[in-house]
Amino acid sequence: MPAHRKPLPIKLALSQGNRVPQIDALKETLMLKEFKAFVMRGNVLDLAVGVIIGAAFGKIVSSLVDDILMPPIGRAMGHMDFSNLFVNLGDTPFASLADAKKAGAPTLNYGLFLNTIINFLIVAFCVFIIIQIVQKWTAKPAPPAAPTTKDCPQCAMAIPITARKCGHCTTQLA
Repeated sequence: MPAHRKPLPIKLALSQGNRVPQIDALKETLMLKEFKAFVMRGNVLDLAVGVIIGAAFGKIVSSLVDDILMPPIGRAMGHMDFSNLFVNLGDTPFASLADAKKAGAPTLNYGLFLNTIINFLIVAFCVFIIIQIVQKWTAKPAPPAAPTTKDCPQCAMAIPITARKCGHCTTQLA
């Protein structure tokens, strides 16, 4: 800005469409405060923690399936490696899935798909168990049922709430 011109007042500057740095900074500060309030809400933090733990749990389950469960199952089925099961959709035969992928051949990897299904079933079962446990922890007792009887003021016997006369001592009730 030339030295001979004075800056316009904020209202006049806004009316002429000029941007005022102080207002831009204020808007950024307000937006950052709103973003911080959004991020710090309980639900967003809980969701973030859940996603992080879920990703780690998914890796554990993948390792469980690939490294612990499938090798004994494959051995019991005649030394079969499920992760290497595939259908070659090309014309050239390949000895393994790795060879087919190296050559860029189209394959249908049903062994990997089977491993993924087993991963999913284990994760779904674990989530089911966790939800069951949380529901037991947070279960509220059922509200007490409304009373259906009252005691007679004379003979102290239980009578229906709507009774006008005691069936035991014939006392007139109010």
